[in-house]
Amino acid sequence: MATIGGFLYGYDQSDIGSVLIFIPYYIHASPFVVGYIASGALLGAAFGALIASFITDKLGRKFLLLTDIVIYIVGALLSALTINVIMLMVARTFIGIAIGADSAVATAYIAEFAPRKHRGKLGIMQQYMIVIGIFASFIVAMLMFLYLPKLAYNVDWRIILSLAIIPALIALIFRFKIPESPRWLILKKKYEKVKKDLLKFGIQATDSDLNEAYNYLYSLTKNRNKETKGVKRAFFVSALMGLFIIANGVNIPLIYGPYIISSLHIFPSVSNKAIANAYAIGATAILSAVMVASTFLGFKFIDIAGRRFLALLGFAGMAVSDIVGGILYIENYPIGLLMGLAFYLIFFGIGGGGIAFLIQGEYFPTHKRVKFAALAVFVEWMTSFTVDEIFPYMDSVLHLGYSVIVFGIISIIAYTGRIFPNT
Repeated sequence: MATIGGFLYGYDQSDIGSVLIFIPYYIHASPFVVGYIASGALLGAAFGALIASFITDKLGRKFLLLTDIVIYIVGALLSALTINVIMLMVARTFIGIAIGADSAVATAYIAEFAPRKHRGKLGIMQQYMIVIGIFASFIVAMLMFLYLPKLAYNVDWRIILSLAIIPALIALIFRFKIPESPRWLILKKKYEKVKKDLLKFGIQATDSDLNEAYNYLYSLTKNRNKETKGVKRAFFVSALMGLFIIANGVNIPLIYGPYIISSLHIFPSVSNKAIANAYAIGATAILSAVMVASTFLGFKFIDIAGRRFLALLGFAGMAVSDIVGGILYIENYPIGLLMGLAFYLIFFGIGGGGIAFLIQGEYFPTHKRVKFAALAVFVEWMTSFTVDEIFPYMDSVLHLGYSVIVFGIISIIAYTGRIFPNT
């Protein structure tokens, strides 16, 4: 349940890309507005993560995980009922605040509960839920446009945006039942609640045990304003990992995927734009399914191969895939770009986003985890917003092939830096 926010982010990330060209404000919108409709949630997510870093230690992990879902539901409802472009842009930002706060808190929450030997697998579940949400979103959009093409400009896009409310409501119900972080409860001296929650996991704790834990945790928090060189380096590395894993363009095939695939002209021509878009969404769904499978491989091998090896493998593979795909597109082999994107997403799934989320929860000592994980997530979300906002400009100036090559070069820089240690 802690990772359901990942599913909602994945769904939201892709549903807006699927419906973008059918939103009535799209036709006369500037590149900035188009970019903001697509990526405004990411800007909101950056500030949501920042807000979470300041209040989660005061209010608790569970409170934030519940509040995030409520904000998301409100934002999704406003998106579906929007009456003008300003309302839609505000709603997208609102959704983003919920997603950003949730991702920061969920990362720390999982790390605080997970046994060391299972932490890698449980930590990467956040990324796994994201790609499942992406896949589900594309399937929903494809079916809507295939079976109700005449309603594409009126109702379909609103229904697609609103359907995220259903899993959000389910998550809200189940999150009421999840336990609070035992670390937070101990620091607040809510011992009876801690003992009750730990019993659910078959763990019996006495007041003596909890007092000992409190003294240890409190000794750590006394110097919480003094940042050691190790903590600073951990933040630098985790933030840089998040920056590179997003700056190399992962969101482009997921948000702008249907638009990109439509421009490749690899499917039979059809007169109905909604059905043509459904074909492109279907192809993008196949790409996301490939990423689901590769993320599962990363999930299986993360604790065997190690974080550093998979990260370097991922960046190397993404660099080659982007550069080869971009060159083939420039040489008038559009199917080459599609294959390049597929291999890019395979390597991203194996050694990409999951590791970025994982190290945000692992690199920092317990008493620094929420604050610095949230700050690292802030960097990641701001990078996401920047890349997604400027992509329409890149496409118009550099065109698609050279834009993809630029993303490949960013992966090369990340690989040659080799700054990512194992945890």
